Amino acid sequence: MSRSVLVTGGNRGIGRAIAEAFVASGDQVAITYRSGEPPAGVLAVKCDVTDPAAVEAAFAEVEAAHGPVEVLVANAGITADTLVLRMSDDDWSRVIDTNLTGSFRVAKRAAKGMLRLRRGRIVLISSVVGLLGSAGQVNYAASKAGLVGMARSLARELGSRGITTNVVAPGFVETEMTAVLPEEKKAEYKAQIPLQRYATPEEVAATVHWLASEGAAYVTGAVIPVDGGLGMGH
Repeated sequence: MSRSVLVTGGNRGIGRAIAEAFVASGDQVAITYRSGEPPAGVLAVKCDVTDPAAVEAAFAEVEAAHGPVEVLVANAGITADTLVLRMSDDDWSRVIDTNLTGSFRVAKRAAKGMLRLRRGRIVLISSVVGLLGSAGQVNYAASKAGLVGMARSLARELGSRGITTNVVAPGFVETEMTAVLPEEKKAEYKAQIPLQRYATPEEVAATVHWLASEGAAYVTGAVIPVDGGLGMGH
């Protein structure tokens, strides 16, 4: 059966690959985005997840077109990297509000429909940085670590209604964000990864797609790393 799928931040990088994976399997896919060109075959809705009214309007548009959201992938996120002594309150607040509070807003809104359906899949996109920490990313690491506690609480709260909540924690992925890193920095990072390479967005998407499948119906509250072994043990 074709399901109603919503991917936040689905116009590029990991989010785009996730949206395309669900389109390829015949689902009705909607994405939220703030700028850029959305992928083909999706319902693209402009939405800033830091704005509660925009989130409500986006869900209303998706539900009118595709019905209640059955699979939510909370992927929208930003960075504002700097060392802690230089990090402003605004640097902190913007990252927390987008990555953590934004995910809370969309998960809460999606849960409404899922509870009525008595089924659903929620996948939160975290990061290996949320488990390992990273100098210069106190705000980002805190936001991504917070998703783990959120997911596990949602798993306990919603599980009795057939709703699973899981976390995917990518490591370094070949995206626009990593493409701009200096070559020596890329080599330094790769040296720390047992598989000695970055992930492709499609490899992250495949894990998310599996978590939304029947094969993962008994998986909830899990944190699944897609990091080439970088964060193992955490």
